[in-house]
Amino acid sequence: MAEAINESTSQIRNFYSFTLEGLEAYLKQYGKEKFRAQQIFKWVYEQRVTDFDLMLNLSKDLRAELKNLITFELPPILKHLISVDGTQKFLFDVRDGNSIEAVVIPSDDRLTLCVSSEIGCNMACHFCFTGKQKLKRRLEISEIVGQFMQVQDVIGQKGLKLSNIVFMGMGEPLDNPEAVFGAIDVIHSPWGVNLSRKKITVSTSGLIPEMYRVSEAKVRLAVSLNGYNDDVRSQIMPINKKYPLRDLLNECKRYYRATGDKITMEYVLLKGITDQISHAHELVKLLRDVPCKINLIPFNEHPGSGFERPSDETVQAFHTECMGLGAQVLLRRTMGRDIFAACGQLTTKVDRPESMDISNSKIGGVNVRSFSSGQPRV
Repeated sequence: MAEAINESTSQIRNFYSFTLEGLEAYLKQYGKEKFRAQQIFKWVYEQRVTDFDLMLNLSKDLRAELKNLITFELPPILKHLISVDGTQKFLFDVRDGNSIEAVVIPSDDRLTLCVSSEIGCNMACHFCFTGKQKLKRRLEISEIVGQFMQVQDVIGQKGLKLSNIVFMGMGEPLDNPEAVFGAIDVIHSPWGVNLSRKKITVSTSGLIPEMYRVSEAKVRLAVSLNGYNDDVRSQIMPINKKYPLRDLLNECKRYYRATGDKITMEYVLLKGITDQISHAHELVKLLRDVPCKINLIPFNEHPGSGFERPSDETVQAFHTECMGLGAQVLLRRTMGRDIFAACGQLTTKVDRPESMDISNSKIGGVNVRSFSSGQPRV
C-alpha cells in the first residue's frame, strides 16, 4: 500500500525546484502515477494555477495530500525599476539578506529576460560590477525559474510575454551547471514554459570544462571574450590565465560542429584598452576561423570601476572597421544604463545609487519610475 502523504512523512518541496522528470520521481515515492506530474505542470505553467483546490482533474483526496508535499513559493520582488528606454529591472529577495537582479530588455521583435545564476561571482572580471562581489551562494533551480515566472506574471498584467531568456546576469552560469541546466529543462519543456531552445542563450566567461553542456542542451552560446590577445584578456579577466584563448576558441569550434550555431562573441569596449582601430584588426584576425558574430558592448559605468566608456565616435569607428574587415559584427544598444541595468552593472544593492544621470548621453534624460516590494507594476 502506498505511503500516505502527510506532514509527518513528507518533506515539503518547492514546485519550481523540479524538472518534470524530477517531480515524477518525487511523486512516485508516494505511489502516485507518472501522469500526475504532467497534470500539475500543465496547471502551473500553462494555466498559472497554483492552488491545488482549483486543479479539478486531481481527486479531492490527492489535492489534500499534495498540500503537505508541495509549495509554490517564488522569490519576492523587493524593487522594480523602469528605465527611460523601457528596460525593466527587478530586485529579488533570495533569503538570508541576499538579493539578485534580473533585467527585461525590450526590442522591436522580442522581449528578453536576463537572469542571474549566482549571488556574486567567482570570476572577478575587472570591468563587471558583479565581479566585485565574492560568490556568496549559487542559486537553486527554483530561484532561477522563479525569476522568469515572477517577471512574466508582472508583465503579463499588461498583455506582454517574454520571448527570450539569456543567462547573462549575476554570476557565471557554468559555475552553477546543475541548477542552470535544470532551469533550462523547465523553461524549454513543452510541459513547462515551452520556450524554444533557440530562444535560450547561455553566456560564459570561458569555463571550458563545462562548455560541452551548452551544446548538449542545444541552446545558444555566448562567450564573454573582451580581449584581442591573451595578455589583454588576462589583465581584465583572470579566468584567461587558466583557460587561455587558444583553448577557449577550440572549444567554441567544437560547439559549432556539434550544433551548427554560430557563437556570439561579447566584446566590451574599454577606453584606451580594447577600443582602438589596431585592436579591431587584432580581434577580427583572432576570430577569423571561428564561426561567430561579434557583439560590441560599450563599457557601462559603475562606482569604482577604474575604467572609462569610449566616446560614441570611437565606438562607431571600431564598429565600422570590424565590418570593413569582413566580420559579422553588431553594436549592442546600451539599455537600462540610467538604472544600473546595463551589461556589467548588476549586483546586489551594495555601495551603489539607485539611478544615475545620463542626460548628456544620446539616450536622453532620466525618467526613472520606482516601485517597491508588494507593488510591482509596468
